Amino acid sequence: MSDISSKTYNHLKIHTQYSICEGAIKIDDLQDYSKLNKIQSLGLCDTSNLCGALEFAEKISKVGTQPIIGTQINFKYGDTIGLLPLFSLNEEGYKRIIKLSSLSYLKNDELSDPHINFEELLEVNEGVALFSGTIFGLFGKLFDKGKFSEIHDLYEKIKSKYDDRFYLEIQRHNDQNELGFEKFNLKNSLELEIPIIATNEVFYLDKDMHEAHDALICIGNKTYVNEKDRIKLSNQHYLKNNSEMTELFSDLPEALENNYNFPLRCSFRPLFSNPILPNISSEKGGNADDVLKKDSLHGLKIKFDKIFGIKFNELESNKTYINYKGRLEHELSIIMEMKYSSYFLIVSDYIKWAKNNDIPVGPGRGSGAGSLVAWCLSITDVDPIKFNLIFERFLNPDRISMPDFDIDFCEEKRDLVFEYLTKKYKDSVAHIITFGKLKARMVIRDVGRVLGLTYGFVDSISKMIPFDPSRPQSLSQCIAGEPRLQKLVNEDPRVKKLTDLSLKLEGLNRNVATHAAGVVIADKKLTEVVPLYKDVSTNLLLPSTQFDMYSAENAGLVKFDFLGLKTLTVINNTQKLVKKIDKDFDIENISYEDQKVFDLLSTGNTVGLFQVESAGMREALVQMKPNHIEDIIALVALYRPGPMSNIPTYNDCKHGRQTPDYLHPLLEDILKPTYGVIIYQEQVMQIAQKLSGFTAGQADLLRRAMGKKKRAELEKQKQGFIAGALKNGIAKDVAAGIFLKIEPFAEYGFNKSHAAAYAIISYQTAFLKTYYPKEFIAASMTMDISNQNKLSEFYEELKRLNIKVARPDINECFADFRTIENNFYYALGGIKAVGYDAISNVVEERTKNGKFTSINDFLKRVNPKDMNKLQLEGLVKAGAFDNLNTNRQALFDSIPNFILKTKNIFENKSANQIDLFSEDETSENNIINDIEDWNFEERLSKEFEAVGFFISDHPLNQFTEIFDDYKIKEYSEFNLNDEIKDANIAATLLKIQERKTAKGNSYAVLKLTDLTSVFELFIFSDILEINREILKEGNSLILTLVKSISNDENRFKRVNVQKIGSLKDLFNSPIKEVFFEVKSDNEVNEISKILNKDGKTVININLRNDDKTLTFKLKNNRNLDRKSLNLIKKREILTSII
Repeated sequence: MSDISSKTYNHLKIHTQYSICEGAIKIDDLQDYSKLNKIQSLGLCDTSNLCGALEFAEKISKVGTQPIIGTQINFKYGDTIGLLPLFSLNEEGYKRIIKLSSLSYLKNDELSDPHINFEELLEVNEGVALFSGTIFGLFGKLFDKGKFSEIHDLYEKIKSKYDDRFYLEIQRHNDQNELGFEKFNLKNSLELEIPIIATNEVFYLDKDMHEAHDALICIGNKTYVNEKDRIKLSNQHYLKNNSEMTELFSDLPEALENNYNFPLRCSFRPLFSNPILPNISSEKGGNADDVLKKDSLHGLKIKFDKIFGIKFNELESNKTYINYKGRLEHELSIIMEMKYSSYFLIVSDYIKWAKNNDIPVGPGRGSGAGSLVAWCLSITDVDPIKFNLIFERFLNPDRISMPDFDIDFCEEKRDLVFEYLTKKYKDSVAHIITFGKLKARMVIRDVGRVLGLTYGFVDSISKMIPFDPSRPQSLSQCIAGEPRLQKLVNEDPRVKKLTDLSLKLEGLNRNVATHAAGVVIADKKLTEVVPLYKDVSTNLLLPSTQFDMYSAENAGLVKFDFLGLKTLTVINNTQKLVKKIDKDFDIENISYEDQKVFDLLSTGNTVGLFQVESAGMREALVQMKPNHIEDIIALVALYRPGPMSNIPTYNDCKHGRQTPDYLHPLLEDILKPTYGVIIYQEQVMQIAQKLSGFTAGQADLLRRAMGKKKRAELEKQKQGFIAGALKNGIAKDVAAGIFLKIEPFAEYGFNKSHAAAYAIISYQTAFLKTYYPKEFIAASMTMDISNQNKLSEFYEELKRLNIKVARPDINECFADFRTIENNFYYALGGIKAVGYDAISNVVEERTKNGKFTSINDFLKRVNPKDMNKLQLEGLVKAGAFDNLNTNRQALFDSIPNFILKTKNIFENKSANQIDLFSEDETSENNIINDIEDWNFEERLSKEFEAVGFFISDHPLNQFTEIFDDYKIKEYSEFNLNDEIKDANIAATLLKIQERKTAKGNSYAVLKLTDLTSVFELFIFSDILEINREILKEGNSLILTLVKSISNDENRFKRVNVQKIGSLKDLFNSPIKEVFFEVKSDNEVNEISKILNKDGKTVININLRNDDKTLTFKLKNNRNLDRKSLNLIKKREILTSII
C-alpha cells in the first residue's frame, strides 16, 4: 500500500442547494472554495436529482478541480424505501444514472417519495459505481430494522453485478447508530471482500453554518427546532480539510486509499452541446430546407391573395410581390446557413395547429416578429416590411446565442397545445424546471416558523421588508434601509437570532416548480440527454427537465416559449359576447385606422387596455394624442426608464411645436416616422447600414456593442462606422458626431418587432372598448375575477361610463361577470373566498329550479360541499342575500346554524329520510339569530372585506356633513384645475404598497377613492412613518395636498401630500374653536340657546351690521358637538372651524 501521507482526501458526497432543504452549498461558493484551496476533485451527490450536474461540472472544472458526477436515488426493497449513492465513471455510466434518476419520478405514485424498485439497480450497470449509503439510507434503514442477514445477501447480490464498483461506506459524523453500522459494514467487507471507502456527507462549507442548516432541515421537514422527535444531524457535516479527514480515518488506511484512488476511475464529465433539433421534415418528405422554402413561398402567395387581393397568376408581374419575394429568399438563405429550418417548421406546425383548433395566438413577440418567413408561415401576424422591421435583429450569422420565438397563447387553452406536443413528440418533449428561492421575505417567514415564533410576530417583521419585484433587495439591504427592523435586531434577541440564521440561508433553493411556459423538444428520447422530473401532485401533462433553463440550453436542448397572455383570452371572450349581438364580428378584420379608437386613447381613459393603462401611460397618451398605429408602437417602446424622457420631444415634434432633428439628410427616411427621435434598435442598425455601408449582421453587432457599453468593442465599432461613412462621402467629424448622438439612444433602444406586435394587441383592446364597452369590461373582469384591486378599477370605470351594475345578488347574478341586454351583473365568483366552481353549482341549481324564495329554501337546495363557512360569510358580507333578508349581521352570526341545517338536509336526502319540519317556513326564524344589523360603518367595512371595494355605498358619505367645514374638494377637480395649488381632499384608502427608491429610501403608493374617482398618491418616508397607524386599508382619511407645476414647455405636474389625518377621529373629536358669521341679534340669541352649556370649544362671533363688523369671543368656552353645530348650520349661520 502506498504512503497515504502524500495523498489527498476527496470529498465525494457534496450536497449542493439542489438537495432541496438539505444541501446549503451554492455551486458558485464551492467554485471559489475549490480555487482558493486548490482542491483536486469533488463528487456531486445531491439527493434525488441531478439538477446541478452540468453547472457543477462546468464551474468546478474551470478552476482546475476534477468534477465527479453522482446522485442519491431512492430504491424500494420490500416495504423499505431508502437512498443509495451512484456515481458515473464514464459516459455510459452518466447516461445510466440519468435514466435511473428520471425513472424515479416518471414511474412513481402520488403517495411516496420519488423511487424505483431495487431490481432496477441490478440491471444494466456498466460505468456506474455504487456506494452503500449512510445510516439514513436504504441499508441504514434495514440495519435499524435488524434485517442483518437480508443486508448481507443484498451486498452479495450487488457485488456479483457491480464487482469492484461497489463500495461499503464508512462515515464518522457522530450521528445516531453510526458506530454500530460501521462495525457491521467492516464485518461484511471482510466476509464478502467488498472494498470500504471513507466518505463525509457534506451539507455546508463552514462549521459555523450548523445551526442555520438545522433550521433548513426543519423548513424542509415542516418541523420545529425545539421538537424532540425529528431528524437532528451532528455538527460534523461541513467540508473538512485533508488533515481532518486523514486523522479521522487513520485507523482505516484501506478506506482512505480507496477514497484517494476513486477519482482515477472517473473519466467523464458532461459538456456543453450545440443545439439539437428534431428533423420535422422527415414526415413531410424532403429535407427541412426544401420544406421550409416550399411552405414559405406558398404562405407568401396566400398572404398576397388575402391581404393585398392579388391572385396567384398576377404575382410575378407585381413589383410589391417581387420585393417581398426577394426579402423572403434573403431570409431563407440565412436560416438555412444557420441550420435553423427545423426550428421554424416546428414553431409553424404547432401555431397552425392552434389556430386551426380555435386557440387564440398572439400576433408575435420579441425580435422574431421581424421575420418575413415567420409571417408567411403564420408564426406571426406582423408584416415586417409594412412596419420596417429587420430580420437580422432576430437571426444573423454573427449572433453568439441562438434566438427563439416567444409565442403568446390564450391562457385558457394553452394546455391543449401541450397535449398536441405530447402526442406528436412523445418522450422527446418536456417543460423546464425552476427553483423557488429563500428570498428576503420568505426566509424570514420560514425561519421564524421553525424557531417557534408566533405567526403575527413573524408577519409583522416580514412586512417591514419591501416587496418590489422590479427592484429586489437582499435581506441585509432591507435591514440597512429599515430603521424599525434595525431597532428590533438590536433590542430583541429573538429577532437577532431570526435575522442571523436567515442571512445564512438566504438565496438557497427552497422548492422545485415548473416553468410551465418553457418547453424543450429534442431529436431523441430526452432521458438520453438530460434527467427528467415530474411532480405527480400537479396536473401537468409533460415532465420537466431536471436542468434549469440555462443548463438545459447548454446541454443542447432548444427552448420554445409558450407564454400565456390573458389579454388574448379577454379578446377571445369579448368576441364571443359580441357575436351574440353581431354574428359576423371578427377581431382579425377590424380597421387599424379608426379615428374613434384613437380618440378614446387620447382621452387617457384606458382602464383594461393592454400595455397602456398605467397612470403614466394615460398621461403620455393625453399629451401625445395618437392618430396612427405607429404612435402606439412608439409609446410602447418609449414608456420605460431612460427613453421616457424623449416622449415630450416626440409629442412636440408630432404637434409642430418643435422641428425634428434628423441628424443628417440621409437619415430623414429612417427617423421621419418617429419625428427625429431614435426609438428602436432597428433604427440604429439602419443608420449604420445607410451611412456606413454596414451589413445587417454588422449593424446588429454595433447595436449590441452600444447596448453593452464595452468601451474596447465600442471604440472598434466606432472606427468601422467612421471608415464606412468616409467611403460614402461623409466627413469624419460629421460621422463621429452622429455616432456620439446615436450611442445614448442605442443603450436603451427598444426592439420595434416586439413593440409593433404588442401595439396591435393594445389597439385591439381599445377597439373593443370603444365599440363594445360592456362586453369588453365583462370579459376583462371575469379574467381578473380573483384580483379585487383590478375589479375595483373596472367598477370605477363602469361608473364613469354610466353603466349601471347590479350588485351581488344570489337570485340575479352569475358566477362570472355578465352583460345581458342593458344590465351588467356583478360576479358572485368575484366575492372573496366564495370560489368560482362552488358558486357555479349554486347558480346552476337556481337556473334549473328557479330563484331562491327564502334563506330556508336556499339551504334546502344547495349542496353543503358548495357552501362552507367562509363562502357563506363572503356572500353575506357582500349583501348577496339582501333581497331575502336585509339584516346582514343576523345572517352572519347564524352561519353555523345554516351549515348544520344544510348538512342535515343533505344527509337526510342521501339516506332517503324525510325531515318532518322541512316544509315549515316559520322554522327559518329559529335558525336566524334575532339581533340588530351592523351600523353603516360596520356594514361597509364588512362589504370591503368581501368585495375589496365599496359597492352599495361609500364610507365617505357618513362624513359629508363636515366637508364644508374643512373645505374638502374632489381630487379630480384639484388635479385638473391648475389654478388650485393646495386643497384638502377626503378619500378612503383601498391599498397601500411600501417600496424603496434606488437609493434605499422608503416611500408608499396609496390607492384611494373619493366620491367620484379612484386615484394614486405617493408619500415619502417622513409622512409614512408619522401616519403608519391610520394608513390601514378601508380607513377614511383627510389629506392636505400641494401641487407644483414646472415652468418648462411640458408643464410637468407634481402633487405632494403634506398632511394626513383620520376622518373618523376628526369627525368624533371635540371642536376646539369655531367662528360664526351673524347678521342680527336674533342669530346671536339662536346660538346662545343651542350653546347653553359650558365646555371646551372657543366661540368666536363676527356680527356684521351696516357695513361694520364686530368681533368678539365668549368669555366661557362652550360645549359644541356635531349635532349642535348642524342645528346652527340649519339656521343658515355661516360657520368656520379652526
